[in-house]
Amino acid sequence: MTKTRIGVLVMSYGTPESLDQVEAYYTHIRRGHPPTPEQLHELTTRYEAIVGGFFPLRENTNKQVKGLEATLRQEHPELEFVCYQGLKHAQPYVEDGVEQMVKDGITEAVGVVLAPHYSTMSVGGYVKRAKDKAEALGLKMTFVLDYHLHGKLLDALQTRVEKALGKFAEADRDNVRVIFTAHSLPEKILEMKDPYPDQLLATSKALAERVGLTNWQFGWQSAGQTAMTWLGPDIMDVMRTIKQEEGVDKILLCPIGFVSDHLEVLYDIDIEAQGLAKELGVHLERTESLNTDPLYMETLSDVVYKKWQEAAGSQ
Repeated sequence: MTKTRIGVLVMSYGTPESLDQVEAYYTHIRRGHPPTPEQLHELTTRYEAIVGGFFPLRENTNKQVKGLEATLRQEHPELEFVCYQGLKHAQPYVEDGVEQMVKDGITEAVGVVLAPHYSTMSVGGYVKRAKDKAEALGLKMTFVLDYHLHGKLLDALQTRVEKALGKFAEADRDNVRVIFTAHSLPEKILEMKDPYPDQLLATSKALAERVGLTNWQFGWQSAGQTAMTWLGPDIMDVMRTIKQEEGVDKILLCPIGFVSDHLEVLYDIDIEAQGLAKELGVHLERTESLNTDPLYMETLSDVVYKKWQEAAGSQ
């Protein structure tokens, strides 16, 4: 008996694969406007600083796509799930992933973004691109929009928070300020009643309750360098404020908005924030990224399978 084949488009931001691709990547982010030599130098320097030119986001994303496919096949052997990659700012682009599914004879598919929290400006943008291409090619496709309170995701994050708190052996953990973080977005999303900030706060509160945290807050990071106002306060400002005004000298950053090690974690936190922590005399730690944690793979598998079931049941 032939198994039903289901395509899964796994979408994420994308990153260059080597230093010579940085300019094209940055040009795509800037909607076709090449970066100035100064901007290009700054971005290239950041990549070189984290890992000497090795691009962890691309490798992590590749592993996550393979891990999800393996988990789906293991948990649902009666079906044949085939995972494809679709990136926002690098090849294969979102549209390339949809096109490849059609070329491979896929007739039904599910799209999921490697980001647990929905925003019209992030997940919504991926979905629109994939949906437009799927409709143009006659591919039946449905989408997972968020999974920020999935039990297995919270299990994985809880384990990480508890493990990281263990690095503050000399202190009562109530004295450690836990700051949950995510990528900032332009402030105009608030006018749009976008669910992104509320979903992030919901994840933060759920984790705080699970771990028993009373000393925590939320902060934004990695805002874009544009003329518009982005959501704040930025974690660098938060760190300065709580040190100077409250005397906090033990901080744990928990970047719940990111699911793998990449520039916003390895540079913005591990280099920039750690540099500031040293200046301030603060002991700073961060939680480990999810990457291919089995619980995260199972989270994605669950939401993809349920979305396919919903779509199949409505036919």
